Amino acid sequence: MNRAETAASEFEELRPRLVGVAYGLLGTVAEAEDAVQDAWIRLQGSDLDAIEDLTGWLVTTTSRIALDVLRSARRRREAYVGPWLPEPVETAPDPGDSVGLADSMSWAMLVVLETLSPAERAAFVLHDVFGLPFDQIGTALGRSPAACRKLASRAREHIEDRQPRFDVDPEAHREIVQAFGEAAASGDMDRLLRLLASDAVFTSDGGGVARAALQPIHGADKIVRFLAGTSMKYAPPQVKATVINGNPGLLLFHEGRIATVMALGIRDGRVATVDVVRNPRKFHGLRTTRSAE
Repeated sequence: MNRAETAASEFEELRPRLVGVAYGLLGTVAEAEDAVQDAWIRLQGSDLDAIEDLTGWLVTTTSRIALDVLRSARRRREAYVGPWLPEPVETAPDPGDSVGLADSMSWAMLVVLETLSPAERAAFVLHDVFGLPFDQIGTALGRSPAACRKLASRAREHIEDRQPRFDVDPEAHREIVQAFGEAAASGDMDRLLRLLASDAVFTSDGGGVARAALQPIHGADKIVRFLAGTSMKYAPPQVKATVINGNPGLLLFHEGRIATVMALGIRDGRVATVDVVRNPRKFHGLRTTRSAE
């Protein structure tokens, strides 16, 4: 193969990792894929013979593009209708076949990453999640390796302080998620109340496109009242258990189409967080968009 063909082959082999890097920085699959495509276009316009480390060049270029998009996205998100949640990636049934390395970052981690500055997020994701050396991160961020090391350390501290402590027993987690889904499908509000922690938090992202609560709802009683009011307006949904960003989650269908993605955080055997994505523009990372029926 000539140099161009070799570069194209290497790019295709690296594409899942590049999408994973961009997704970790941006929190959306569509924007991550666009960033990787932009990196490919830039590669085609570059002097391939001058690129000694193609992998490093692609990761650095993709990171720069994603960081520029993230900075712009932060401004757009200030005008977003209601809470903004990351775009869920359905990693079932085979996590190894998911979008890039999306399942290496839990849903809870992605939510916390949204609280970091773009530079902190980039330094942490590139170093702690993808193992890039700080000199390469410095090239991507336009900062010294020492400055990037400090950014990653500061981000690590923020994440340690803010990331919720959830149960890690996968089987117990799945059982509670399954019970929550059954209660939601049947409209059993008493059962939902028993499953929720008293201080549970419900956050829904409709983006002004789909009906959703405009503010997080705190407390099991208020959450159940909200869900009860919502259930009166719609036919009972079909519910499918799945895996969202490496953790058990739920897909809710109305009239055969995906309408809601739920990611649940479990603490001490109760549901402590309910993160609901209803914005259909954030369903790019789902394998399942229609019910089996």
